[in-house]
Amino acid sequence: MDDLRNLLTISEQRLREVNDLLTDPANESVGQLLRIVEKYGGPQEINRKAAEARDFDNLMARLKSADSPYVADIEWLMEQRDKKAFVSKRDYCERIRGKRDGGGIDSHNAVTLEISALQFFPWLITEARHAIENGELMPARYIRVRNMAEQSEDNGDILATAAGMQVVGASYVETLDTKGTDGCNIHLGGPETITGYFGGIGQPNDYPYKWVDEYLYYYTTYGVRQVLSTSMPAPSWPLTCFTNWVWTTSLKYPYSWATTIRWPSSGR
Repeated sequence: MDDLRNLLTISEQRLREVNDLLTDPANESVGQLLRIVEKYGGPQEINRKAAEARDFDNLMARLKSADSPYVADIEWLMEQRDKKAFVSKRDYCERIRGKRDGGGIDSHNAVTLEISALQFFPWLITEARHAIENGELMPARYIRVRNMAEQSEDNGDILATAAGMQVVGASYVETLDTKGTDGCNIHLGGPETITGYFGGIGQPNDYPYKWVDEYLYYYTTYGVRQVLSTSMPAPSWPLTCFTNWVWTTSLKYPYSWATTIRWPSSGR
């Protein structure tokens, strides 16, 4: 077993080769990425701007400054949260499954209730009202596919969503406007459509730079931390790796709702 484990060792020579590739001034791919990062002020400044943009008080101030009708909705949502109007996980489970010794909840198999897609902020308020009236759990994860430039012009929709997510303690992901459906991906609409949609195969070589540039704009302007790219709502792994390099802080959410729901231990 130890001999097999030793085969997994990465030699120092290979690591040096990787480092040499990344730091080589002639590496235009890395150089272009670094120029985009510098455009936004470098990693520390980027994260500072993003933290400021994501700050709840700043989000609310910007909504009020824009005379957004969503200010009242956010304030209502905060009131419901603070007075515990939403059903608790325990009460919900007892109503659905009845009272059992030990609760009968398997704590090892978490299930997340995800909504795809939350296109317009007012739907979040409609969902909250429905959850309160019917004693249902609020979703803890939201996917957004609506054009972000359009959101930015719609009474502060993108700001209201960012604030609303913080109020309910949910995570969410936006979708970049730069993607293969703009006509650049030759695979879409044919037999290779799935390959083009979810693998990003067929994207022009310069699109990763556009993704990074667009992402950093929305990260520093609206505090958006997660985005989807390629052609449709599918993750862009290179972009994920890039953002992990830029970030210096970890994601922390003050509340957790549907993320804590479990399958019953006696069930499947």
